[in-house]
Amino acid sequence: MDPTSGTGTLAFRRVLLKLSGEALMGARSAGVDAEVVTRFASEVKNALDIGANVAIVIGGGNYFRGVSDVGRQFDRATADTVGMLATVMNALVFSDVLERMGQPTRVMTALQMPQVAEPFIRRRAIRHMEKGRVVILAAGTGHPFFSTDTAAVLRALEIKADAILKGTKVDGVYTADPVTNPSASLYDTVTYSEVLERGLGVMDATAIALCREHRLPLMVFNIRTPGNLARVLRGEPVGTRVEQEEGR
Repeated sequence: MDPTSGTGTLAFRRVLLKLSGEALMGARSAGVDAEVVTRFASEVKNALDIGANVAIVIGGGNYFRGVSDVGRQFDRATADTVGMLATVMNALVFSDVLERMGQPTRVMTALQMPQVAEPFIRRRAIRHMEKGRVVILAAGTGHPFFSTDTAAVLRALEIKADAILKGTKVDGVYTADPVTNPSASLYDTVTYSEVLERGLGVMDATAIALCREHRLPLMVFNIRTPGNLARVLRGEPVGTRVEQEEGR
């Protein structure tokens, strides 16, 4: 497929999609739900079919998180490295599902493991995307003490993404946690500074600060709703847009 072709004008042509590892669990307590992964992969393939270039960063929280209660029982650098390896497992699974759908992929990692994935090289990643491949970026930044949120923003900047898209289990950014506070209201747009000042928990502070510094649009939307990824790419009013405040 020609990755420049599509069925309409896209608001965002090249994007980085951030998914949490927990999103892949479905109703399971840990690991991966194959049906959920297949559903998300279908959304990604559809994004390619309408002309987008897509890179993906997936967390590893469905297996291990360095900042979890279990992770805190170990040296932080060691725990974070284990968490990075968990992201590689998720990347390989997601890649396999996409390949079975006929969508070419490349898994690229920040840690050297040539038997299972390519090393992350910025220009090579961009070239893969230009050729219509989904690039799945694993192992975070390759360094401890950085979250996959921060890794996602760094990679988005490196590949010159038009936006970073965060797929979640809720419809966007709320004034409070909608799961525990039914009166919470959904933002259509919110600024990076408001996210930081109000502690809205969209991403960690480092990731949000990087987005603000580089004026990188952040779209937060419900990945579980079929067709939402394509709607965001087309610029339809889905989810919440986190953007630069006026005058900055």
